[in-house]
Amino acid sequence: MEERASNATSSTYWRTQEMFLIQEVMNLVGKGLHLDQVAREMLHLLSEIVGLNRGRIVLKDPDGAGYRIAHSYGLTREEVARGRYAPGEGITGRVIQDGHLVIVQDIDNDPVFLGRAVERARLPRGAVSFLALPIRVEQRTVGAIACHRIRHRERPLSDDLTLLRIIATMVSQLLTLNERVERKTRALEEHNDMLARELRIKRARYGIIGTSPALLRALVQVEKVADATASVLLLGESGTGKELFARALHLASPRRDRPFV
Repeated sequence: MEERASNATSSTYWRTQEMFLIQEVMNLVGKGLHLDQVAREMLHLLSEIVGLNRGRIVLKDPDGAGYRIAHSYGLTREEVARGRYAPGEGITGRVIQDGHLVIVQDIDNDPVFLGRAVERARLPRGAVSFLALPIRVEQRTVGAIACHRIRHRERPLSDDLTLLRIIATMVSQLLTLNERVERKTRALEEHNDMLARELRIKRARYGIIGTSPALLRALVQVEKVADATASVLLLGESGTGKELFARALHLASPRRDRPFV
């Protein structure tokens, strides 16, 4: 009876910790869409609350063909720099290539485990496990989330895997949102570049030099009224370029081939 009561108390404790962790992660996600702002804190919470240590998120290396540790907690700069993997290389590379969870029960007895990022001497004595899960975006495996786990502990392995799946899903959603935002941002930038090129061409045609927002807005207004048959009043102090804008208005109008008066 006492053992069952103790197990029930332990289970309740861990469930409370899990709910707190998930709530904190949701708060982080709600504060911003940028993964770099929340990833490290996610991994920090996994370490401090449930003991999944030296967490790392491995993503495509923008400067190469392989993958690198993009976000981490509990790793030094040197360890992060060593964390580079080709698809299929070691446990991390295998997870990225195959898209499946891999559990290493004892890193000292697994010939595939590289131990590249963290030297064994820095890890606790005794059996240490390594958990790695794929991160997917739109049915594509784009990276992995991984961590060390001390094998001999009260908390069930299945509970740790469930938490890691939740975190991996949240990271996936953030990456998906970031990709969509980046695509829209690129489309807007391309559109703005196109408009800017058009305005540069128009400025050259009108003989007006300048790139200030106020000047460009004025040119847009000139073209808006150029087709009108009504008179246009140009206001401004002496020397501000009223005659240049009058000529621009004439060139933009249907009367461009007639004399400018």
